[in-house]
Amino acid sequence: MTKNLDRFKKDLDALVDFGRTLEMAMDYECFPEAVHESLKKQIGKKADEYIKSLPSFGRKYQRWYSEALGLLRQLLPERVADFSRHYEKPKARKEITFENYRIEDYLQGLNITRGGYEKVVGPDAALPQFRQQLAIVEAAASRFESSLFEIRQLVQADLLDSEIEAAEELARYKFARAAGALAGVVLERHLAQVSEDHQLSIGKKNPTIADFNEKLKTSGVIDLPQWRFIQHLADIRNLCDHSRKPEPTAEQVADLIAGVKKVKTVY
Repeated sequence: MTKNLDRFKKDLDALVDFGRTLEMAMDYECFPEAVHESLKKQIGKKADEYIKSLPSFGRKYQRWYSEALGLLRQLLPERVADFSRHYEKPKARKEITFENYRIEDYLQGLNITRGGYEKVVGPDAALPQFRQQLAIVEAAASRFESSLFEIRQLVQADLLDSEIEAAEELARYKFARAAGALAGVVLERHLAQVSEDHQLSIGKKNPTIADFNEKLKTSGVIDLPQWRFIQHLADIRNLCDHSRKPEPTAEQVADLIAGVKKVKTVY
């Protein structure tokens, strides 16, 4: 499930990125000299190469529009009409002004002049319309990012709850070592998820509970008493994971399971 959501997010991010490229292409088509000068100040000699790489807004926009519209219908349906409004010509339009010029007009290269030479409105009037569309797509991406985080939290919580229940069942039937080992896996996975949520990087390829615990403490996610408590749980887990004497007692495993339940409230 989360893999499909990650793929959807990747497609959405790509749509936003290409939308920003289209914005630059449109800006250049409307104001080539100003955009070229601005790019030269920003990236120097690479400006000409970058400009050559820009797509044609007219040839690429329709595909972007269709894909964006499809995603909005799923993620932000209340903004679909607003999104389309920035593209479509107003049906009740009697005259064309800067305020009612639309992207559809831009794609047709529509220019309105007075007296045959004085510009009234032209393609640059569509820039604000496209920027509004892009802002709507970016808002959908932000909402999805928030929703994806919540979904991941729910899936992770359900999975860990199931494994804790399995550990309790093992303990009930006197399989103390196996119960403790499974509870330890739950603890490690939860700490790994908390570290990821806080964007904490662990240097080791296969970090342990102690590694996550230390990183969370030094980053201020948990305090010293929490760190000590988790370290105590890690010690019991290590006792369960290694086939050596003494055997973990039922009381130690019960403490570990109860402790993992408590630590699962750390986010």
